Amino acid sequence: MLEEFKKFALKGNVVDLAVGVIIGAAFSQIVSSLVEDVVMPLIGFVTGGLDFSNYFFQLSGTPAATYNAAKEAGATLGYGQFLTVGLKFLIVAWVLFLAVRGINRLRAKEEEKPAEVAEVPREQKLLEEIRDLLAQR
Repeated sequence: MLEEFKKFALKGNVVDLAVGVIIGAAFSQIVSSLVEDVVMPLIGFVTGGLDFSNYFFQLSGTPAATYNAAKEAGATLGYGQFLTVGLKFLIVAWVLFLAVRGINRLRAKEEEKPAEVAEVPREQKLLEEIRDLLAQR
């Protein structure tokens, strides 16, 4: 049973999937930092200090200054957080689109390259010459 598990765990697809998950987790952190540390501050600067993370509806009736305080006070609809997560999704989707597009272009270029013409063996050249001579008769 241990041998069978070892064969399963070390199959190419399982290892590829594990590598993909690990790279995906690292990529997720990069995108989160990009959105939170680069994109959202730029949007805030352009819009005069607009910060989506503090956009919310307080349902409990208790007034709160920040989204975190509102969550602690009771039921809160945090649509600003939703906008931020939606923006993260769009950025991830765009970056993946560009990555897949680039990979597809590289593959297309590789397929377009003409196959290198292998040198014809000497025996084949002689046989072709014999065939051509026989065809002339």
